[in-house]
This record gives sequence, structure tokens and C-alpha cells, in this order.
Amino acid sequence: MFLSLLSREEKFHFLDLISKLVSVDGEPSDTDLQVINRLKYEMGDDGQRYRKGNFNLKKLIEYFSKKSKATKNLVFMNLVSVSLYDEFYSVEEHFLIEEIQKAFELTDKKKADLMKIVYAERDLREKAKRILSE
Repeated sequence: MFLSLLSREEKFHFLDLISKLVSVDGEPSDTDLQVINRLKYEMGDDGQRYRKGNFNLKKLIEYFSKKSKATKNLVFMNLVSVSLYDEFYSVEEHFLIEEIQKAFELTDKKKADLMKIVYAERDLREKAKRILSE
């Protein structure tokens, strides 16, 4: 959501970070790969031109921790969204998101506010699926 607001470099690093997040608990699932492709599509031409970068997880977190509050909030919100997309709860993803929250210096209130947006979007998507299938 709102990924078009990121610069080209930020988009590429974001996709690298998402790839690390979905791989933290093993091989990415088909659902994970579909979500990444959806994010690339949302990014437009930049997303289609993406090539895997060389930064490790620590460097990616550090890169975004130096960005503006708005960028950190946007990146964090999308990370949470991706982590909740499938039905499986991953402890490793949860711990990584907590690590990123601390590195981005996001308060628990900000995290809760961003998660409310993610859940509202998810609820709307599920409601649309139900209505369309009736």
C-alpha cells in the first residue's frame, strides 16, 4: 500500500527486505511469492525492473532506519501486511518485525495504529471476496 511513494532505490531495498522477511522461516511459499509479485506490480515499472540486491538483512534494516518517519511507517506497515497475508503464524517473522520496529524507533502506539490499517485492509479484501462469490 502506497509503495509508489518510495524512490526507485527504496523500492528495490524494500523488495529485498520483504524477500528476507518471507524467507526468515524457510523457503517462501507460493502465497509469499504471489504477494511479492503483487507488490512489484503496485510499484509499476520500477517493480518490474527489480533485481535482487547485495545488502544483508542488517544493512537493509539500517538503510531504512535512516529514512524519514513517513518512509519508515510505510515500510513497516507493508512488512506487517505481508507477514499476515498467509494463514500461517511465523515466530521468526514476528521477531524480525519486532527487531525492525525497534530499529525504526516506532512506538507501540504507532505499531498498533499501522496494524489497524493493515487489518482494516485485510477485512475489506475478505468482505469483497465473500460478496463477489455470492
